[in-house]
Amino acid sequence: MTPKVRETLNTIIDRFKSGDIPEAVAYSMFPIPNLPSSRWSLLNRTLMFFSGTQDARGIKQWNSVNRNVKKGSKAMYILVPYFKKNEEEGEQQQILNGFGCRPVFRVEDTKGDALEYENIELPDLPFIERAQQWGISLKAIPGNYRYYGYYSPGRKEIAVATSSECVFFHELAHAAHHILKGNFKPGQDSLQEVVAELSAQTLAVMVGKSAEDTIGNSFRYIKTYAEKLEISVHSACLKVMSETEKVLNLIITGHVDNRNSIKEAA
Repeated sequence: MTPKVRETLNTIIDRFKSGDIPEAVAYSMFPIPNLPSSRWSLLNRTLMFFSGTQDARGIKQWNSVNRNVKKGSKAMYILVPYFKKNEEEGEQQQILNGFGCRPVFRVEDTKGDALEYENIELPDLPFIERAQQWGISLKAIPGNYRYYGYYSPGRKEIAVATSSECVFFHELAHAAHHILKGNFKPGQDSLQEVVAELSAQTLAVMVGKSAEDTIGNSFRYIKTYAEKLEISVHSACLKVMSETEKVLNLIITGHVDNRNSIKEAA
């Protein structure tokens, strides 16, 4: 095993120790269509997530879309299998002969022509000041058919692939829920998702969005997770009503309501 391969694998092992693996795997499970990394292994997509990006490519791949790696940028490394040919009984077979490392660079370390997803214009989103107050950054990302945004507790980051306020509200609700609970289940926990979507729908109505424009998608979204819990949509919403109220109170006022005392959220 080469030193670089060992170093790359140690990155994964260290993340197991810190507890970051479930979150990274959850978002790496659904690669962005039409990007070179969508054909990478789950391990390499997870390494990419650890590096703080959702788009990484080799120098030639960046050059092919009229982008260049910025001077002084450091490569991240992905694992590449090496095969050898073995002829047995007149048939040629490819046998795994080990792994090597290949350098790739994050989109954040390149410059040049704009990529399609970089043209997403994020409007002046309501309640964005709350995310800023909590030290949470907001960025545009390429989306896929499985999700249009995410909240990363470890990176204190909200990423959205659309300018829709409801998607931002959903991820902001996750952030508020995380602040209130102090710990957060990685991936798409059913009850957490119901809290986030119910909160998002409420915030959308508060800022004047038409219910006809948003409530259908929200109902279907909550129904998906209610079915996983084997309860009705109505029961799922009632089950999380208390937590949803606290999440909304934190977003709207910026304070945690502990009934007998009010503490400013940090």
